[in-house]
Amino acid sequence: MSVRVTVNGDAPYDVVIGRHLLGELPGMLGTGVRRVLVMHPASLSATGEAVREDLVAQGYEAFVVELPDAEEQKTAQVAAFCWQVLGQADFTRSDAIVSVGGGATTDLAGFVAATWLRGLRVVHMPTTLLAMVDAAVGGKTGINTAEGKNLVGAFHPPAGVLCDLAALESLDRWDLVAGMAEVVKTGFIADERILELVEAHADDLRGWKGPDATDETWAVLAELVERSVRVKARVVGEDLTEQGLREILNYGHTLGHAIELTERYQWRHGAAVAVGMVFAAELARLGGKLDDAVVDRHREILTSLGLPTSYRGDRWDKLLGAMRRDKKTRGDLLRFVVLDDVARPTRLEGPDPTLLAAAYAEVSKEPPTGNAEVKVQLGL
Repeated sequence: MSVRVTVNGDAPYDVVIGRHLLGELPGMLGTGVRRVLVMHPASLSATGEAVREDLVAQGYEAFVVELPDAEEQKTAQVAAFCWQVLGQADFTRSDAIVSVGGGATTDLAGFVAATWLRGLRVVHMPTTLLAMVDAAVGGKTGINTAEGKNLVGAFHPPAGVLCDLAALESLDRWDLVAGMAEVVKTGFIADERILELVEAHADDLRGWKGPDATDETWAVLAELVERSVRVKARVVGEDLTEQGLREILNYGHTLGHAIELTERYQWRHGAAVAVGMVFAAELARLGGKLDDAVVDRHREILTSLGLPTSYRGDRWDKLLGAMRRDKKTRGDLLRFVVLDDVARPTRLEGPDPTLLAAAYAEVSKEPPTGNAEVKVQLGL
């Protein structure tokens, strides 16, 4: 049984959540498409080839590009290679791209689709929890530069998204844990029921067993995906280009992206965002906006999942410099998404430097979270 969530806007599209959804792909590609480029990371070569073969069987002329894994694919050099493939295969505006992979792949494929001939159709087939609840939905695309994450990009909504939960059966436990950070984010900014589900089932989610997971755990995970997608769909449907409301989806990301840059992308995105959310909560508490109980709830939920809540105290100057290049910054004015309460996000503009430093002291004074396995698996 699949669930269909519509993302409204100038070009509405559906996010389908269910199992074994490949049969939905031709309908999302639409009529008139002759050529399709399937983009996938090297680790998903068998899956990418299966999608290509299915498209050929459906009558499409299908090509495939194998990408580097993870954030290494989000470079101008890799994007240029993809443009070269599109050019050599004579792709026109009536053709399409299909991404198969995690958040890095949907970011890159969306960017390549946005820029080739100023816009090709793209359908995302996310294979990780992070991509299903965040990267694949909303039309934000981008690549990284030496100066920061996603600083080059475009808003380019997909023609559709297929969240095939069967892909999560083979998902590494730590990939699921990292993806849970984005799920928790949607809970704090918009849907407290998400937080309640995580609190009740954190042990099963942290110890994810894939195909051996219980029916109850699968049902909880499916509900978390659907609820998170609905939050994002509602927000981006009202504000595609991040002029106002959509900024709330960046909760925890200002410091999180700075940590990723400082760590040269060796930290998983979810781990960095987890620390960023605790920092934002401390910033709101010290600014008189948020009470202690909600700040404590951040730490308790994230720790229960095995995610970090602290970072090195000797990195503040470097992190501050990276945050000044954040996309939400206006001139020299730093801007943060913070909470007045659960599901009551707001913005904090130009906080006093002493307030920022004090909030970071609350994050950096703790010992590193978790055991040695957590640190290795999450890149800490």
